[in-house]
Amino acid sequence: MFNSNITVFMPSVLTLIGIPGLESVQCWIGIPFCAMYVIAVIGNSLFLNIIRSERSLHEPMYIFLGMLGVTDIVLSTSVVPKMLAIFWFHVQEIYFDTCLFQMGLIHTFQVIESGILVAMALDRYVAICYPLRHAAIFTHQLVTQIGTMITLRAAILVAPTPILIKCRLQFYHTTVISHSYCEHMAIVKLAAENVQVNKIYGLFVAFTVAGFDLTFIALSYIQVFITVFHLPQKEARLKTFNTCIAHICVFLQFYLLAFFSFFTHRLGSHVPPYIHILFSSMYLLVPPFLNPLVYGAKINQIRIHVVKMFCL
Repeated sequence: MFNSNITVFMPSVLTLIGIPGLESVQCWIGIPFCAMYVIAVIGNSLFLNIIRSERSLHEPMYIFLGMLGVTDIVLSTSVVPKMLAIFWFHVQEIYFDTCLFQMGLIHTFQVIESGILVAMALDRYVAICYPLRHAAIFTHQLVTQIGTMITLRAAILVAPTPILIKCRLQFYHTTVISHSYCEHMAIVKLAAENVQVNKIYGLFVAFTVAGFDLTFIALSYIQVFITVFHLPQKEARLKTFNTCIAHICVFLQFYLLAFFSFFTHRLGSHVPPYIHILFSSMYLLVPPFLNPLVYGAKINQIRIHVVKMFCL
């Protein structure tokens, strides 16, 4: 039996148990997870190939979609292979430094994805509210600068989390992580000391990113819808609204899953642990899986090129 008085000093190896309470059915849970991962990688890779090869799609909106596709591929790939190794082959051990690297990679690309969604909202705001100035404002140079700023912001915000864990947390109650991947709070909860700073910084990053990004997106789309409803032609309103719906679906699925996972993990003490783990895992899997399906169905230019590709 585990003795809470025993602590481990700087463990070299940690153990991921997967989904606590559902160990007997993890092999079956891995099947839809694997299917979503394969569809996410294939769908986003297909989008990237279409955007790269079609010069007519070398516009800011599609470049941001390409950036979103790359982010989704990296984000899902950083989680699913190890998760499936746990579910199917019981390969539960992970080196401590590798665990920190996975944690940093996951949270960095989550912040990058949120930043890309903000950039897409800004692009739609300028394109719809100031259509004559859009090409002059959103040059390729500005798109590159925005991409660089999004990446730097994510790196600056997330880099301290593994550093704080590595430098401040030395003694651990256990080396067993009750999770299917290396998540920040799941690692911090293992520690026997100095956890408050790590928790506070994690909350700071989450609320800083979500607060700024959601506020900016909401304000942009409020103004977009005001402009759309004042368009004189019904066809123009419908076309513009259809494009916006695709973006809004992507925003909602990303942020709703993020908030549900965040609050159940930190405030839902009465919620069974497997609910926490399932929703946090789906938060990393569902957006990469659904994004290419949503954009493929809603954006006419992409749908035409997808149909053309499969008909040749």
